[in-house]
Order: sequence, then structure tokens, then C-alpha cells
Amino acid sequence: MNSKRYNKVAVGGTFDKFHDGHKKLLSTAFEIGTEIEIGVTSDAFGGLKGDIDSCKERMANLKSFFSDKSNFVVVPLDDAYGTTIYDENIEALVVSEETEPTAVEINEIRISKGMKPLDIVIVSFVLAYDGTPISSTRIRSGEINQNGKFIEK
Repeated sequence: MNSKRYNKVAVGGTFDKFHDGHKKLLSTAFEIGTEIEIGVTSDAFGGLKGDIDSCKERMANLKSFFSDKSNFVVVPLDDAYGTTIYDENIEALVVSEETEPTAVEINEIRISKGMKPLDIVIVSFVLAYDGTPISSTRIRSGEINQNGKFIEK
């Protein structure tokens, strides 16, 4: 785990069917950052993943989960980069193994604009009962619950 502390950390995702993997990703951001910006895919952008909860509902779930914290903002994401490609105050980006390539793209864009690249903090997947990653897709299909437990049919 990265022990470095940052003033401003960004983390983004769809955050549909809020699950243990999301909790680990976001908890890592709060562990290393003083101020956290959580980007949530908008209905138009997130809708590319299929039948997901509305952006408003997903943002409300995040705010509810972190109701004991005040050092964060939740913003809609209309693309894969959000504010990371123009906000000079962001110092680090917390990503999953799956979204690391996007973080690399973000740094390429930042460097091309003369900005400092972000430190990339990669959070490993949380595994379900069967040893494969918990995912919103698996939860939506009724295969597992938000904690990665098998759902009896």
C-alpha cells in the first residue's frame, strides 16, 4: 500500500451496484488524500455499460456511504478523464487494475499539456467467493451479491 499522502486525489468510476471492490478503491483514496474528488459516470457516458442505476442514484449511494466524511466532492463524469486533464491541484489518481490504462492515458495528456503527471495508485481487485473479481456486471446478472457471495437461485 502506498504510504505517501496527497493534498488532492481523484478517483472515478461507474459505481453501479455499489460493492466491496468500490469500497476498497474509495477507502484507499481517503487513506492517502486530504481532499478527494470522486467522479461518477454520467447517465450518457455510464449508460454505455448497459442497464445501470441513474447517475443521481449512484452519486447518492456514495454520499450516503461516506456520510461521516466531509473532505470529498462527487462530480459527474462525461468522459474517461474528468477534471484530471486540467486540474493542476490533483496529485494522484486511484484506479483499479482494470482502469490503469486510462490513468496512463491521462498522464500522457497531462504531459502533452505541460502538466505534471499524476502518481497512479493501483488497487487490486476484491475477489468473490469463487476467486474471480467482484463486479457490477456479475451483481446485475444475479450471480453474486455486493460482498461477492454466491446467490442461491
